[in-house]
This record gives sequence, structure tokens and C-alpha cells, in this order.
Amino acid sequence: MGLTKQYLRYVQDAVFGLVASQKSNVVFMELKGVRGRHCAVGVCEDVIIWDVRTGEKYMTLKGDRHEVTKIARSPDRRHMAVGYNDGMVRIFDISSGEATINFSGHKSTVTALQYDARGLHLVSGAKDTDVIVWDIVNESGLYRLKGHKGMVTQARFLPQNNVLVTSSKDTFVKFWDLDTQHCFHTLVGHRTEVHDFVITREGHRIVTGSGDSELRVWDINDITEQAGQESAAEPETKRRRLQTPEGTTSDGDDEAEDSEDLTILRCSKAGSIMRQGRDRVVSMTTDWSDKILLCHGNDSSIEVFKLPSEQELSKRQSKRQKKLNKKSKPDGEEGEAKTAELTLEDEIQKVTCIKMTSKIASVDVVLEEGSQAKVVAVLNNNSLQTCSCNTEVKKGAADNVKTLAVLGHRTDVRTVSFSSDNTAVLSASGEAAKIWNRSTLQCIRTMPCSYALCSTFAPGDRHIIVGTKSGKLQIFDIASGALLESIDAHSKEVWSLCMTPDKRGIVSGSADQQVKFWNFELVSDKEDSASNKRLSLEHSRTLRMDEDILAVQCSPDNRLIAVSLLDNTVKVFFTDTLKFFLSLYGHKLPVLCLDISTDSTLLVTGSADRNAKIWGLDFGDCHKSIFAHDDSIMCIKFIPRTHLFFTGGKDGTIKEWDADNFENIITLQGHHAEVWCMTTSPSGNFLVTGSHDKSLRLWEKTREPLVLEDEREMEREKEYEASVGQTGEPVVPGETNTEVAMAGRKTVETVKGAERLMEALELYKEETEKLQQHLVESKRAGKQLPSPPLHPMLMAFSVDTPLKYMMEVLKKVRSSELEESLLVLPFNYVIDLVKVTEKFLDIGWNVELTCRVLFFLLRVHHGQVTSSPILMPVIDRLRSCTQAKVDQIRDRIGFNMSGLQFLQQHIDKSGEVMLFKDATLKHKNKKKKKQKAILAIKT
Repeated sequence: MGLTKQYLRYVQDAVFGLVASQKSNVVFMELKGVRGRHCAVGVCEDVIIWDVRTGEKYMTLKGDRHEVTKIARSPDRRHMAVGYNDGMVRIFDISSGEATINFSGHKSTVTALQYDARGLHLVSGAKDTDVIVWDIVNESGLYRLKGHKGMVTQARFLPQNNVLVTSSKDTFVKFWDLDTQHCFHTLVGHRTEVHDFVITREGHRIVTGSGDSELRVWDINDITEQAGQESAAEPETKRRRLQTPEGTTSDGDDEAEDSEDLTILRCSKAGSIMRQGRDRVVSMTTDWSDKILLCHGNDSSIEVFKLPSEQELSKRQSKRQKKLNKKSKPDGEEGEAKTAELTLEDEIQKVTCIKMTSKIASVDVVLEEGSQAKVVAVLNNNSLQTCSCNTEVKKGAADNVKTLAVLGHRTDVRTVSFSSDNTAVLSASGEAAKIWNRSTLQCIRTMPCSYALCSTFAPGDRHIIVGTKSGKLQIFDIASGALLESIDAHSKEVWSLCMTPDKRGIVSGSADQQVKFWNFELVSDKEDSASNKRLSLEHSRTLRMDEDILAVQCSPDNRLIAVSLLDNTVKVFFTDTLKFFLSLYGHKLPVLCLDISTDSTLLVTGSADRNAKIWGLDFGDCHKSIFAHDDSIMCIKFIPRTHLFFTGGKDGTIKEWDADNFENIITLQGHHAEVWCMTTSPSGNFLVTGSHDKSLRLWEKTREPLVLEDEREMEREKEYEASVGQTGEPVVPGETNTEVAMAGRKTVETVKGAERLMEALELYKEETEKLQQHLVESKRAGKQLPSPPLHPMLMAFSVDTPLKYMMEVLKKVRSSELEESLLVLPFNYVIDLVKVTEKFLDIGWNVELTCRVLFFLLRVHHGQVTSSPILMPVIDRLRSCTQAKVDQIRDRIGFNMSGLQFLQQHIDKSGEVMLFKDATLKHKNKKKKKQKAILAIKT
């Protein structure tokens, strides 16, 4: 079928105007051995590492389409884990900036992310109330822990035990034994949601923050160690939770129930610390050495607590004991000696309260030389702020305060405009107007202004005019960034500005029911000065309406002016006489935006009723009414010299439409919140949009042709992918425990992986039969016949046998998606795959992956496998072969480990020798210098 009309695709070129998203946390990074200089923060779908000293971007880790919600740094300082809004977790290599591992397990936003002490395991929690433990080395999920009834807010590993601690909005803090994957203890002392917690004193203390101003402190004791000290008997084994006579499972809500026989740790409340803030805790964090604790709420203050070490606490206790001894024995009298006891306030000392310039979304801290704590905070106004404080000085003020804010707006961008030469972009918000270079995306000029609602470039692109919420028209000079004039144009909000087609003036529409026409003029500040004139506006005409005016637009032929009113209609007037021409009615809610095509024949309107209507300006007839968005349409714009137009809505999407055949050409998805404004360049090659997520996005027209049928097919595929992810968890035979489940989830990738495995097994059987037939024919002929030609798929994978092809296909299935892909295989394919694994093990190919596949299939299909007469002899042979191969690999790994340890010892010893050698050389050099100095003095 031939193409009737060819469209060109618009793609996202860049995201700019963002410093930090408030939905993500901030973490300090250690790069090139420097700590406290770089911090990583989520910026919409990307992660940006900022150099806080210079205020420049150090690196950008590119994401996909979904917003970053959680960041965790790896203990090895070379990797970073990032959680996204769709439940995906990615591991990035910081040196290359590439995502090396993808984990897909959660169905909703990732809200908690943490590495263990060695960086080999990762735990993630999400809004779907599940907690998943991931194996970083094997690149797969270990298990999914279920038990919380609310969103998981934090998850951390205990350093000394194989124990995981999680908190949730269901007011509970749960302790999970990772050896047996069950919850053995639950803290129930919170009356409101637990928003965060930290683990201090090497895993022996937990500080929790909830919806009140109280920080609850809990002590953790290992009862297995205590039992070992009390008696030399065998330690008590870890047990699963008991079943009550009613058949329900005890979840540890009663302290007495899980105090003795179910727990491996004993947790007791040590007391509470009162915060200065009265609202809920938003987040808590400690520095890398657990000496500083930061806590903040919904306000702009950060409370700093000091966590003294055991030595400092013992010194304080001895000093206090000396004072008590002096008081208890006055004038040499003998009396009973009192023992000095330390309080909880001594162990968690409040140092100071740091005030930031705006509300805080997330904080992190690092302890620098001495007692200086460096704090970085993500503020709710799209900025980063850093400061330092001395932890030895109580109620000390913060110093070295720096704010990274130049690269973005503090509030939502409400209006954007393009310059006439396509090189500059104007964006204005509630506090400032900014000029951006379109090619470099650098902010050229920042001009403080009132709350801006509309804007435009003046002819010549040397001045901008901004319409404000207070009814003023403000004129700025771009070169100097100065406010030239502020005109009291209207008594209420100026909702719309448009340039007249002759470029001699502008038209403003306001909520005071007036449309005003303004002419450009040059005025001088001094009466006697003919030079140094500046741009100004002169009011020429006024068109009064009966309702508030929401949008105005002049036709390019300067014949008509369209005015949108609050009564859901659009009135069209003649520009020269201001006489009424047309009334366009049909919208059920007010028209928020409108635009006229370059040839002045079409008018498009976008309304709060989610419909876009296309009108003809000859007779005022409605050509088409399109249900365009899922929420109000906030902006609409024609592409110059075409009948194509863009719409942006509160649903966060931007759509391109054809006004001639009423087709939806493409949907541009990138923003994560409401789209407030948009503008097209005069050339039509660029589109700039502004959103509630405080980002500005530049879209560029490419030379890639776009076929509508292909776009519709891609949209249907995306809908199918979304529906696949919403299906329930698979039922695994033999799995009856409701507390633990498989880590992965069914996605389109897992389905495709299963399909590739089935295709590969079919091809393997066909090619194997061909080879066997070739051998039989060669025997009959008594000579070696030429080999049959290779299958194209084998040639594509660069292999020469079907068995090697099967191994390559198996290796190409992602490790994190392997179990889910194997789970959907029909049993007849399972039989074939088990036979193939036997051949892999006989040869010794990739024993670890082969054993993983084999064991999973045997566990899932245990009943059918044991009753299958075909597989029983195969299983019998695999039993001995598997054990031998695994022992062989274990011996090899042990040998390699011993060799590496020997090399490490050799390197350490040589380093010590060199150290002492360097020290003796330095001592000799000092002696020689001294002798030379003495000789010089004597001579």
C-alpha cells in the first residue's frame, strides 16, 4: 500500500532547566578517591552527578522513560543502583555510565533501595508492599518477601547477621531471617506510619522516625551469642513461624509470642529522642562512619545529631563518675559510692539545627577532616544546597553555604517563547524569566520578574515582554537583563499575549474582560535627550467583553482576532473595526488555548473538557471535534506553514495532529507531570514544552518518515506490554508459603525469552535429526558424504553445531528473567531442555548456568518429572554427573582463591619492605641535610 501522506517524526533532543527532582533522594559519591565533592540526584528519568564545588555536571546516567525515585551507592564505589517509577531497578557502572544489569520485579514505584556491606546483594522495596532481595553477582532475584500491608519505606541489612530490617506505612518494622526467608520479629511500638530508620553502632541499634516528633531508639542483641556464652550446648536452629490451632500464621505482633522461641535477635526499646520539628519525619541518614545522624521533616530545617564512639562514651562516664565520687564524699567522709549512668541523650547528642532556604526533600552527609560535617540537601524548589557545620560546637551556625540553582526555575514554567531566528528560548515562571541558547541549552540571562503567565519576544529579539498575574506588562532588555518598564496594563491577570502580524504592536487579554491593543514606541527617560531611547508600549485601542478573557490570537493576515471567553465560547472580531464576526460554541468547559494556522483558514481550540476542535474561519463551522487528552488541554500550537498542530495536556502527554484528515500522528511521552506551555520555532523544526515537573524539553524534527499504521501498531504493543505486567504471580507447584515468592515478574521480555527457547529447541531437534540422517547415509554409502548446509540461524550465531546454538540462545536470556522464562515453557519442551542440559554437563559447558536451569526445572515440575518414564533414566545419570562437575568447579575456585590470597600476602609484604626502606632512606637524607647545614654554619 502506497503512502498517501508523509510525516516526519519529532524526537526528544534534550531535557534542560532541571537541577534535582524532589521525588528522588540525594547521595554523596566518592569518585577518584575524593569524598564529599560529587553528589548524585535523580532528574526526571536520568541521574545527574553534580560537582558541588564548581556547580557543573560531572556525569549523566541516562534512563528510559520512567522517573527516578531511589538511588543507592555501592560499597565498591564503582556502581550505583537506581530505582524507577515503574518498579524497574538498574545497576549502573559509574566509569562508563552504562546500565549493566536490569532487575524487573516490582509492579509499582521503588521506594527503598540498599546494598549490603559487601555489595553482593541488593534489597528493594516498593509501593506494592513487597521486598525483593537481588543477587548482584548472578544478576538475578533471590526471593520476594511478603508481609507488609502498606508501602515499604525503608529496607536495610544488619551488618553482623544475615538479617534484613524493613519498615512500612503499616506502622510496623519487620526483621527477616534471610537464611530461612521468614519474618521472625515485628516492632509494634509505633502509632503512625514509619517513614524511615537508620542502623547504628554496627547493627546493635535502630533509630526509627514516624509521623510524630519522636525518634524511637531500639537496642538489638543477638540471643544466639548469649545462649552460646551461657551454655556450650548446640545453638538453637532458626525455625519458621508457627501455625496457630486456628490455622492462621502468627506474624509477631505480640512481643511475648516471638520473644523466646522464634527470634534470633532480641530487640528492646531504649527510649526516645524528641525532635524540634512537630511534623512527620521525611528522611533520616547517617554518614559513612555512623558518627553523624541527620533528620528532617516537611519544613526547611535539618536536625544534626552526634553519635559518640564507645571510647568517647567511656571517657564521659569516667568524668561523671569522678564528679559523683567528690559529691558523695565531702570533707573526707566515707559514704556509699554512686555509679554514674549514661542517658540516651548522651549516646545521641543533639548538635544543631541547620536552616535551608526552602522545604527539604532529601539530605545526605559526609564527615570531612576533623569534626566538619558536609551536608547536601535537595530542596522542593528545584535546587541543591550544600553547607558545613562543626559537630563539636553546639547550636553552631552553618558555613560555606552554596546553592546550585542557576540552571533552572524555582517554580513551574508557565510560558515559553521562541525568538524569530530560532536560536533563543524564553521561559518564565513565578519568580524569573530566563533566556536559553537553543543549541547549547545554556542559560544566557536570568531576569527576576513577577508571576509570569504569558510572554513574547519583541521584534529584533533584543527585548522580551512578560504578562503577569498582577496585570502588569513588564519589558526587559536581554543584553543587560534589566527591567526597562512595568506597565499597569490590566487590573487582573494577563492570561494571553500575541504579536500583531505587522510586528508593530501586541495584543493582551486579561481576566478584567478587556482586550487591549498596544503599539511599540521608543521613549527617552530624559526630556532633553534625543539619544538612548528605550522600547515602550503605547495603548491604542480597547475591546471590552462580557466575560473573563482566557486567550487571544491574531490571524496572520491581520484580518481577524479570536478571543476565548469564560462562557465556553470563542468570539471572532475584525481587527480593523473590532466588529463582531463569528461566535464559535460547542465546548462544554472554557477554552484554555487557541491558535490560527499560517494561511488564516483554520482555528484550533483546546478546552478543559479534554476536546480539541478544528474550526473554519470562513463560516465558523466546526470541521472536527477530537477527544484529544485524558485531562484538560493546556496549550495548543500550529506548526508554521502547515495544518499540523500540537496539543499538550494535564495528562503529561504531547500529541501531534493533522487538521486536514483529523489523524493523531504521534504521541510524545517524556514529561512526568502536567504540561503547562509549549511553543514551536518559526522554522517548524523545534518544539519546546514546559511542565509541572519543572523541566523544559526540546523536541526536534528529524528526517525519519513516519507511517501512521506502524505508529498504531506500536501503541497496541505498548498496551499489551502494560497488560502483561499487570497479571498475577504464577503459581509454582509445591510452593505453599505465602510469605516468600519468586523475585521476578512476568514481562514481555520474559515471554519473548520463552518463545526464543522454544524456537531454539525445535531448531535443535530438526538439525540434530539431519545430522543423524547424514551419519546413517554415510555409513550406508561406506564413505564420508559432504555435510548438509548449515541452517541460517546457526550461521547468524557463528556456531557450527545445534548444541552450541542451543547454549548461545540460553546464554542470551537475561539472568534476571531466566526463571520467569522457564516457568512458562510447556512440559514437552521441558523434557527436551532437560535432555539438552545433560549433554551440556557431559561436555562441561557453562556448568553454573546449566545447573541453575536444571534445578529450577526439576523443582517446578517435580511431580511430572518423577512420573515420566522418559526422564527417569536421564535424571539418574544427571545425579552423578552434576555432583562431579560441581565438585570440579568448587575445587578450581578454591585453588584460585588460595592463589589470589598468596599473591595478596606477597604484595602486602613487599609493600611493608618498601615502606621501611623508604623510611630509612628519608632518615638518612635528613641526617645528611643536618650535617651539611652544620658545616655551612661552621664555615
